[in-house]
Amino acid sequence: MRFHRLALSTVALVALSSFQNYNGFAHANEVEDTSATADAVIEPEVEKFAFQADVSRVLDIVVNSLYQNKDVFLRELISNASDAIDKARFLAIQNPDILTEKSELEVRISYDEEARTLTVSDSGIGMTKDELIANLGTVAQSGTTKFMDALADGAADVNQIGMFGVGFYSSYLVADKVTVATKHPNDPIQHVWSSNNGESSFTIGEDSRGNTLGRGTEITLFLKEDAEEYAEFGRLETLVNHYSEFIQHPIFVRKTEIMEVPDEDDEIEQDEESGKEDDIDVSDDEEIDDDADEKPQKMKEVTTHSWEKANADAALWNRPKAEITDDDYQEFYKLISKDYNNATSWSHFDAEGNINFKSLVYIPTELPANLKAGNFDSYASSVKLYVRKVLISDEFELLPKYLSFVKGVVDSEDLPLNVNRETLQESKIIKIVGKKVTRKVLDVIKKFANEDHSESNNDEAEIDEDGNIIEPEDAPEKKPHPYLEWYEKFAPSLKMGVMDDDTNRQRLVKLLRVKTSKSNGEWKSFEEYVSGMKDYQNEIYYIPGTNEKDVSKSPFMEKFVEKDLEVVYMLDPVDEYMIERLREFDGKKFSIITKDDIKFGDADEDLQKRINAAYVDKFKPLTTFLNKFYGKSVSRTSVSKRLGSVPAIVSSGQYGNSANMERIIRAQVFAHGQDDNQVRSMRTLEINPRHPFIEKLLTEIPDDSDDNPDVPQELKDILWSLLDTALLDGGFTINNASAFSHRMTRMLKNLFDVDSLALLPEIEPKDEEDVPPEPMGDGGLNLDDFGDFSEDMDFHAAV
Repeated sequence: MRFHRLALSTVALVALSSFQNYNGFAHANEVEDTSATADAVIEPEVEKFAFQADVSRVLDIVVNSLYQNKDVFLRELISNASDAIDKARFLAIQNPDILTEKSELEVRISYDEEARTLTVSDSGIGMTKDELIANLGTVAQSGTTKFMDALADGAADVNQIGMFGVGFYSSYLVADKVTVATKHPNDPIQHVWSSNNGESSFTIGEDSRGNTLGRGTEITLFLKEDAEEYAEFGRLETLVNHYSEFIQHPIFVRKTEIMEVPDEDDEIEQDEESGKEDDIDVSDDEEIDDDADEKPQKMKEVTTHSWEKANADAALWNRPKAEITDDDYQEFYKLISKDYNNATSWSHFDAEGNINFKSLVYIPTELPANLKAGNFDSYASSVKLYVRKVLISDEFELLPKYLSFVKGVVDSEDLPLNVNRETLQESKIIKIVGKKVTRKVLDVIKKFANEDHSESNNDEAEIDEDGNIIEPEDAPEKKPHPYLEWYEKFAPSLKMGVMDDDTNRQRLVKLLRVKTSKSNGEWKSFEEYVSGMKDYQNEIYYIPGTNEKDVSKSPFMEKFVEKDLEVVYMLDPVDEYMIERLREFDGKKFSIITKDDIKFGDADEDLQKRINAAYVDKFKPLTTFLNKFYGKSVSRTSVSKRLGSVPAIVSSGQYGNSANMERIIRAQVFAHGQDDNQVRSMRTLEINPRHPFIEKLLTEIPDDSDDNPDVPQELKDILWSLLDTALLDGGFTINNASAFSHRMTRMLKNLFDVDSLALLPEIEPKDEEDVPPEPMGDGGLNLDDFGDFSEDMDFHAAV
């Protein structure tokens, strides 16, 4: 058997006596590498063993189907190394001599690009010869598993992740051959295990290098041709940072660099050729040109090696909360989120029950880029799942889509894992974890929303004789609650949660904020709205639209202003979809005021019914005529109970789309089979029985006894203009823009008393001498317009 050794002869040329200190341990730049090399030969007395019957089949499964991502091999090897270190540390409590040979507890990763090898070594407990045979020749005969069984009474205090065997076999995802050198404190011999990919046997022999490890295990992978990328510092550092960032033991990656340094031999040759000596005397009046005969300095390339720590110092979520400062939490947030801003809030908690886990979740201050564009489809979980500080996956949807902006970690001590560490055995366990974390996130947001920030807005106020607060003339503007600033950015996500999360819908609704007809542009909660409702009011009134100014001036609002009823402004496109799922809040149903069957529920309702019945009877000829005249343009015509200043308005039927919803539906560019008649169905024309236009129309319409009345063109234009105006007042678009244009032209013709719309003859052209000169440029200055100012120019030039 042969091993590869990393060439380090060039290191001696660049002062290898310097030390690098990492995490409290001092390590010298290497002059000797303990990794297995191709130049060292194992003792010829090697023994050959056959794999257990199932191993060959398992190897085939591992390489071809078990792991979906080859990168995980390094995660598995580091996890096993961490387990071995934990064993050594635990056993050293009772037997400190275990750490005598090697006191450092660490993982080191090195590589050789030329030889295409990768080595992962640890200072863990190591393995004896018998353990090598059992652990690496038999599936699921894990040293960790046996160790846990042996320490069953105190195993809860030992941090291990199971199944060494199968995780080790993931090495063959990237390697044609694997060798394992290992030294156990109870075994005086350092052994080497070796096997090629695809073979049904392995060999074990004594390491010819002797005891180079002191204690621990060193795994060398002879990489496949398509896996050369793993023999590169940047790639290894990225993988360690991604999967094993919070392993509690330091992980060092060996960095190999080629540097240019001055060639000392060439400098000596130049000095000898020039005849220079160190003790040459130069007189005061003699000048020496040092650059006259000096040759360009020759440089040479040397290879240097250094160890760089690739994982974080500690998993913050494992530390006691009392020992963690706010600055610590913020720094950790920036570490896991790669966000330059501080987090808005966070929650650090332990969950106990059927499944135990620790979690640390953050609410960011700024919205992620994909959510700014409303792109929920590109959702990627920002809460990562760890098992004993080893990243299992960042693809588990621990939180629902609407909370995709939440950053954090979940770490469990006892999550059951499948052999590939990528899929949990029971998906319902993930659901349990997700529900608990989701509930905790909503509690954090609720706490943030309810925090009292009034003290920050109140300095010591002056009180007059009557006990009233004297407002200073130059009083600073009152600062809004920090939650409102956050809410304006993240509101669509919370509203999506109201739509999708049936379990937490009522919790989410309490986090929403709205503007209303009485809030003066300020945000308020639904709880505040309900507390200000009239005694007789049974519904939460709302009006959808695009902006606050338009909805506040809508004719639909007039009756509500008159009755002093508060109306919620729904200004986001998602609001109407959300209300369809929400239905009610605190027992009060939501009611859109643009529907034709709106009710107020006040004490005058009975009187209004009798008055309306009289109007219906009076205007029945007009409503009957208009129903025939407009045909399918409206579903029906009715006498309105609520109109004030406008003669008519178009409202939506009970099951029809509001004007705002029609606009949203039409904006869905990828809608298939969209029928405009279906989009604009269920429209009601409400006429105002008290408006003089409607009173006049009642006298102008033909007798209702005539089935086919001859309607004058002028009356037709008035009727269609009435409908178009009613559509616009209701927030709808007019039905036929071309007909509207022609109709308005005819009405203007009559208004201006114009006999014909034929164009007039073209005007006679002017004579050439009467045509004024064109101005200089587009709006440029014409110097002739300013007269003679040469004298002024001469004066300024002289100055």
